Order: sequence, then C-alpha cells, then structure tokens
Amino acid sequence: MTLLRRHAERHRLDRTGWLRAAVLGANDGIVSTASLVLGVAAAHASHANILIAGVAGLVAGAMSMAAGEYVSVHSQADTESADLARERAELAANPEAEHRELSAIYVARGLEPDLAHRVAEQLMRHDAIGAHARDELGISETLTARPVQAALASAASFAVGAALPLAVTALAPERPLIAWVSATAIVFLAVLGAMAAQAGGARPLVGAWRVTFWGALAMAITAGVGAMFGAVA
Repeated sequence: MTLLRRHAERHRLDRTGWLRAAVLGANDGIVSTASLVLGVAAAHASHANILIAGVAGLVAGAMSMAAGEYVSVHSQADTESADLARERAELAANPEAEHRELSAIYVARGLEPDLAHRVAEQLMRHDAIGAHARDELGISETLTARPVQAALASAASFAVGAALPLAVTALAPERPLIAWVSATAIVFLAVLGAMAAQAGGARPLVGAWRVTFWGALAMAITAGVGAMFGAVA
C-alpha cells in the first residue's frame, strides 16, 4: 500500500494565539507607559514622581493585562466547551442527522453529493466530534482558546514593553525628557510592529507603520491632556 507523504510547508496559524496576546501586551506596555510618563512630565511633575508613576503603571498594567486576557479568553474557551458538549449530545441522539449535516457542509464547499456523503461517513467513523468541531463549529486544535497562555504572554510582554520607556525615563536628562521618551517610544513601536509582522508572515514596513501611527497618536493626546491640566494647575 502506498503511503501519502506530506510535503513540508511552513504555516504560522499556530502562532496566532500567543502572538496576538504578546503583540497586544507589548504595544500596550510601550504606549500606556510612555503616554503616562509624557502626561505626568507635561504636567511639570518632578523626575522622581514621573518614575514612580511609570513603575506603578507597569505593575498595574501587567496585572490588568493578565487578568483581562485570562477572563476574556476563558469566556471563549467556555463557549467552545459548551458547543462541543452540545454537539456530542446531538451525535449520540441522532447520528444520521449529524451525518447529513456534515455532508451538506461538504457539498456547500464544492464536493459532489455522493463524495460528500462518503467523506462525512469516513471522517465520522474516524473522529466524529473532531470532524464536527472543525467543519461545523470552526474549532480546531490550532486556534482553540488557551486562557493561561494568553494571560502569561500578555503580562510578560506588557512588562517588557513598559520597561523600555521606563528605562529611558530613568536614564534620560530631566529637561529634554519628553523629547527622549517620545522619540524612543516611536522607535520601540516601529521595531515591535516590524517584528510582529515578520513573525506573522506579513510585510514588516506595513506592520511598523500601523503600530507606530496609532501609538504616536495616543502619546500625543495624553501629553496634550497633561500639558493642559498642568497649565491649569
């Protein structure tokens, strides 16, 4: 019997879970911490107070990212589990109807009815719940929700991202602090966007521009608010 061999292919869909959380965390860490530093600095706070605010923002942000990612992704995991439990019950109660349903899905995707019937029959014989999870519900092992992984990736990446503008704040001279933090944060965002796009198989320049533009806009707005309130005070 001839065995079918798969040719080697490099796909990146298995990275989407942790990559999304990591990029979100790092981007939020850079933008929120740099924005916080710029806002406080624009309000004419002392260098020590700016650093304290930045450290507090790092810790609070990392914990918030971890908790938020865990809760949101766990909600997705709960929904997936409920749908799979419902599908198992339907398979046990009426396997013929589930077979027809799976066949109809394959017909809609372009298979001839007879071939769709045979494909559905063989796949259900091999792994019925797996076939229905993948082709009816759109749930796969690659894209399934992983709450702990998302929470850890978000918290760690936020802390790393936030540490960058915080380090610049600690090392930069006090008088041109706003210029230093603004310029380096834009560089950090550009590098992050390019790296994220590269990891996901997209064009680095497009990713760098997208992340840099929105991050710079957020920092500019925050600095403007800080300057306004600082002037009022």
